[in-house]
Amino acid sequence: MNVERPDTDAADAIADLWVDLAEEQRDVGSHLRAAENRDTIGENVRRAIVADGLYVAVAEPDDEFDAEPGAVLGFVMFSAGSELLATTSTRGTIENLYVRPEYRDRGIGGELIGVAEEKLAVRGVDAVKLEVLAANEAARRFYRRQGYDPHRVQLEKSVESDNHSKG
Repeated sequence: MNVERPDTDAADAIADLWVDLAEEQRDVGSHLRAAENRDTIGENVRRAIVADGLYVAVAEPDDEFDAEPGAVLGFVMFSAGSELLATTSTRGTIENLYVRPEYRDRGIGGELIGVAEEKLAVRGVDAVKLEVLAANEAARRFYRRQGYDPHRVQLEKSVESDNHSKG
């Protein structure tokens, strides 16, 4: 496997992987609509590629992943953040990290996040933030193994109305 910067020709395939990610996340509480956001995320993927903020894990001949050489196994999208308010650290953001389910637990996610952290460090970032759904225990475990600790907790509550009740 090789982690590399893709060209913009790969944007559609990466957007398709993002749709898979969004569909999976619905099972753990995400409100994102997957297919409905595909065009928007496709444009974001293209911008991230041009800005050197997206890398892919690609299968190589004779590697241990038993995938077609050149197949994208996963991706990471990231940016060096620009905070609206003054902060005590310069933070980057891991916006999306996805590894196809059949290739998980084999080190790909760690490789991808490592590349993103290296690229962000070169850009002067001294902390990296990301979001993970509270119910996604597998992802939370993965990020803990990568050295990520909770920093901020977001809470949510459904609002009762005539159209939406707790019934």
